[in-house]
Amino acid sequence: MTTVPWLTILWVLPLLGAAVIAALPARLGSAVRSIALAVSIAVLVVAVIVAVGFDRGGERFQFVESHDWIPSFGAGYRLGVDGIALVLVLLTAALVPLLLAAGWHDHRAADEEAGAARPRSAHTYVALILLVESMVLVSFTSLDILLFYVFFEAMLVPMYFLIGGFGSPGTPRADRARAAVKFLLYNLLGGLVMLAALIGLYVVTARSGLGETAGVGTFDVRTVTAAAVSGDLDATPAVLGALCFGFLVAFAVKAPLWPLHGWLPDAAVRTTPVAAVLMMAVVDKVGTFGMLRYCLQLFPDASVTFAPVVVALAVIGIVYGAVLAIGQTDMMRLIAYTSISHFGFIVLGIFALTAQGQAGSTLYMVNHGISTAALFLIAGFLVSRRGDRTIAAYGGVQKVAPVLAGTFLVAGLATLSLPGLAPFVSEFLVFVGTYPRYQVAAVIATLALVLSALYVLWLYQRMMGGPVRLPGGDDGDDGNDSADGADHTRRLSDLVPREVAVVAPLIALLLVLGIYPKPALDVITPAVDDTLVSIDISRPEPVVPAERPVAESGVPTRGSEEGEAE
Repeated sequence: MTTVPWLTILWVLPLLGAAVIAALPARLGSAVRSIALAVSIAVLVVAVIVAVGFDRGGERFQFVESHDWIPSFGAGYRLGVDGIALVLVLLTAALVPLLLAAGWHDHRAADEEAGAARPRSAHTYVALILLVESMVLVSFTSLDILLFYVFFEAMLVPMYFLIGGFGSPGTPRADRARAAVKFLLYNLLGGLVMLAALIGLYVVTARSGLGETAGVGTFDVRTVTAAAVSGDLDATPAVLGALCFGFLVAFAVKAPLWPLHGWLPDAAVRTTPVAAVLMMAVVDKVGTFGMLRYCLQLFPDASVTFAPVVVALAVIGIVYGAVLAIGQTDMMRLIAYTSISHFGFIVLGIFALTAQGQAGSTLYMVNHGISTAALFLIAGFLVSRRGDRTIAAYGGVQKVAPVLAGTFLVAGLATLSLPGLAPFVSEFLVFVGTYPRYQVAAVIATLALVLSALYVLWLYQRMMGGPVRLPGGDDGDDGNDSADGADHTRRLSDLVPREVAVVAPLIALLLVLGIYPKPALDVITPAVDDTLVSIDISRPEPVVPAERPVAESGVPTRGSEEGEAE
């Protein structure tokens, strides 16, 4: 085992980068973006080193670091990764450099709104992004429940300032402020419920004698999981159910799971596309990750009890998000509602409690992050050219910006889980894993496939197809002079090299993971199997019809007993 604390380096790098950038003088405003990009690339390199050194056939948790933090309360600085955490760490580390490049000029909108240049806005913007990355990486790698909770809540602060302080052009400051407060209140409420459950869990572990000192509890997720599986937790099923509910509420808000999703559409639309992607593709994954890591493992019996209810809420969210997406006139709000639907699929697979469902959900977290990043960023590039999020303001974009339109189409097809693109594999696994336990839920969830095709293809047809729509709202093929059409062509320029460099890796990942997802699944599946074993849930056996006897002619006979057939 390596003695290099790679996981500590992984999250400390962006934290130090944010601190250094915040301390730099204002005159270096143009350099801080390059520094932030260099730091994020260094984080990606460390994540790749961890991935390369990860032994798929080794211990479940690897690169483990354990040090005393608050020994009098049984809290420690404990880090480690399994296959589930590893793929989410790679997703986070890969997306942040692309987001920094995509939002190279995002801070200028805040400058223009203020009426004068704010020399430190670039410092603040990129430092907040790196700070969020650092806190998310700690959350994915933490093996101490208290350590996880601290960063689970702390990441709300930089996200609050990203939502409220920076927005796309034309977004009123008051609207951003309301969206930021709504985001904070929802998540703080969930976090307070989780805090009460965390305190209760500590009392249970202390009563059960799990701490290293008599009368002291523990926050080590491995120790608590082992006790939960063996039945050594000194608590009634009702108490454990209440504690599980507290954790589940916090994760459902973060996920977001219907009906606790109300903060997401406003927060995603009012902030910059980069901050919206950071929130939906990275931060929200901490919620679904928490369901796998903490709800299922710490409270296995309670999770089984809650599973039918959570599955029902997930199915409602799948259909609800898809139906509302169809009726949107704002392209950014439409994409936000698609994420609510997709998170329903992720939660459905987790609480189907099958190996296929949970492997599909974990892979779906990765694939959703990539597809949402591609679709939202490309839409953001389009809005930055026109300054209008309304779908009706566009038309014929494929004629004037074919690369932009083409990449938008690929990202949209990935969103509707077209075979050959990454989300199809994960969605298929979720269906396969859900059907043996919840047939009705799986059948209803398939309706979203039709609905997603409707909202994606209709969105593309209205915005990218048809005649070129002029700035005044008229079509460009009415026989009048073409001066306005030429002007419109210049205003809707195609993707520039920097934007192509952002989009191309995302499209490539969608294609590669859609055709060859085996490397990711080889890492995810052992961790999922360990989770199911630790909560003592077996795979449902497929229903196989009894074999019918075959006559000498080769034609199956009728009316024979099953015993004769054997």
